[in-house]
Amino acid sequence: MSIFENFKDSADKGTDASKQFVSKTFEHTKLKAFQLTALTLSVIVKLFIIGSLAILGFIFLAFSSAIAIGEYLENIAFGYLIVGLVFLTISILIYLFRKYFDRKVITSLSKIFFD
Repeated sequence: MSIFENFKDSADKGTDASKQFVSKTFEHTKLKAFQLTALTLSVIVKLFIIGSLAILGFIFLAFSSAIAIGEYLENIAFGYLIVGLVFLTISILIYLFRKYFDRKVITSLSKIFFD
């Protein structure tokens, strides 16, 4: 009977170790999910605050630039046209280099997610 008791003790120890492993893995997964959620929410809030202020600044900059260029050219409409074309050119360039931006975002997110 000693052999059977040794098998039983070994099986109990293995069961306890596997339960502990599953419990620790679950706790780690919960902590990782919390970390990613907190980081994502933090980035979204910062992006919203900084982005809204930057957009407001760009709006004022665009209007003042258009007015200044229009006064220089003695035609306000040309000033607005030039500023609009500059924004359109920047938009087209960003569209053409969108894969570069995608790679940068994916690389930075993979560092956060897999570390």
